[in-house]
Amino acid sequence: MAKAIDSLLEKYGESHQNGINKFIHWICVPSIMFSLLGLLYAIPFPVERGLFTNWAAVLLLAALVYYLRLSVPMFLGFVVIGGLMLYGIDAIYEMTIGDAGMLAIISLTIFVIAWIGQFIGHKIEGKKPSFLEDVQFLLIGPAWLLHFIFKKVGIAY
Repeated sequence: MAKAIDSLLEKYGESHQNGINKFIHWICVPSIMFSLLGLLYAIPFPVERGLFTNWAAVLLLAALVYYLRLSVPMFLGFVVIGGLMLYGIDAIYEMTIGDAGMLAIISLTIFVIAWIGQFIGHKIEGKKPSFLEDVQFLLIGPAWLLHFIFKKVGIAY
């Protein structure tokens, strides 16, 4: 019996066969993830905002629980990726001298451009984005990319 992660990755891959669409996804999926976390980081938090005390960290924690249910290696991979993204977002926030509005503008710009790229990729592919069928594919997209990296370096997921 195939693991749930294998079935989800296979289903996601069905609408990602075109080389140009795949290339676009390698740029846009991480950009969307980063910019979404940046947008959430910019929202005021009940305690002093920091690397792990922000809404982005809360969403990342929820996503990590999802990945842990699917695969421990995927979970560990996203602990690293998510941590690096939070660190980068925190660095941008500090470079803007703590201007959450500027962080939100930067993040929103990346978010919109990346989604335009995604829809262009799917227009080229000739298939609708997977998340239109099932919203969990918004979390499978990053895992689909990570599974290629894992395969390349010989990590079983």
